[in-house]
Amino acid sequence: MASANDIKAARATYEGFVNLIKVAVPVIAVIVLFVIYLIH
Repeated sequence: MASANDIKAARATYEGFVNLIKVAVPVIAVIVLFVIYLIH
């Protein structure tokens, strides 16, 4: 069975990943829109 420390580490990693996605998706969307604007 997983120890409490392993669960805490996994939760911290998961929360960090979710926060990264929350920031990265809008940034990527802005870049994509900018490139579409340049092409158009």
